[in-house]
Amino acid sequence: MHSGYKLLAIVGLLLAPTVQADNLTIPGHVASDQKQVMPRRGIDMNAVIAEFGQPDESYGPIGEPPITEWVYGNFRVYFEHDLVLHSIDLTTLIFPK
Repeated sequence: MHSGYKLLAIVGLLLAPTVQADNLTIPGHVASDQKQVMPRRGIDMNAVIAEFGQPDESYGPIGEPPITEWVYGNFRVYFEHDLVLHSIDLTTLIFPK
């Protein structure tokens, strides 16, 4: 009984079309193998300033725990108190027009 299933699976695989994929092209976006260098989680505000300089803009602190957002060209950094909580690379985000 099991050999019938095996034979059916082999025949199905032989007759199945090959799988192909196309590359998706997004207008205005240039693919890059380089990753954006951003602050890593857990470092403090002084270390971010030492490595990346003063932010272009800053917002906050807001809420409890206090969350602060710093804007640097192509990325944003979010702090909880004075430690990096998360960094976001804006070049990888796709915004609808």
